[in-house]
Amino acid sequence: MPDWATVKDVLVHLIDPWAFMSISFAHIPATVVGLIHDRKYRTLFSFSGFREALFGTFWATVGPNVKTNAEQRVIPLLQGRVKGGIVHDDVVSTPVHGTVLEVGAGSGMWADVFARFRENADDTDSADGLRNRKSTGGHITKMYGVEPNPISAKALQQRVKDIGIDDIYQVVPVGIESVDDSTAWDGKIEPGSIDCIVGILCLCSIPEPEKNIKLLYRLLKPGGHWYVYEHVKVWRGGLLLGLYQRFVNLIWPHFLGGCELCRDTEKNLRAAGPFQEVDLAQPADQPSYQVLPHKIGILTK
Repeated sequence: MPDWATVKDVLVHLIDPWAFMSISFAHIPATVVGLIHDRKYRTLFSFSGFREALFGTFWATVGPNVKTNAEQRVIPLLQGRVKGGIVHDDVVSTPVHGTVLEVGAGSGMWADVFARFRENADDTDSADGLRNRKSTGGHITKMYGVEPNPISAKALQQRVKDIGIDDIYQVVPVGIESVDDSTAWDGKIEPGSIDCIVGILCLCSIPEPEKNIKLLYRLLKPGGHWYVYEHVKVWRGGLLLGLYQRFVNLIWPHFLGGCELCRDTEKNLRAAGPFQEVDLAQPADQPSYQVLPHKIGILTK
């Protein structure tokens, strides 16, 4: 007899992407009303412009829930407590530290998490300070948030100010290709100057992923670390699941701001340049029949 609990779980995973897209679809009226209210008629009648506006409206609703679910993996990853896709109680790899670049910082959804790793948390000699240092497992001395969308970049600037890390956090309001161009923005990130790159659910939607991932690789110092938590193309679960993911992806990008389900992010990362170590794995608690599988871990240059 079939294991009906497993069958039910498989069906839930197959339906999940459609349920998520339906939430985005439900935000179409609010997006239309908002664009009319702001008199953004050109965006209203532009396919790509409306898609981005819809995603912004949708993400304002679901983003916090996505973050809450992802924190159980992302925070241990930044603390150096993830190895082989498994979250450990103790530090088993290098915690985030030094000069850090976040790719696709958006409006600052993860800024409060990065605030826990700021330098002055480790400068305290008190017992509370020592406990804080042990719990965070690392510290950040400088932070760059790359966000080319001007509306999101403005919100990001306010966000880091509100949580009190604007003294170490610099918003980079340009695309990856321009971060080392001082004529494109008020700053410059030199190649080989970054200790850690953090990518959280963003490489699925960046333009020209092969090119831009190689550009990011150049920014890392030798021995630098790239922290990854991304959803990727199906590589387990067989041919049928892979074909099903491709079918879902025919519609998914239009409701999720250009996000691509079938992007081979691990392949692009490995092709960016030589790494001393690559520790990327599917989270241990995700089944092989996941339609939106993830990879989590650290690559060391």
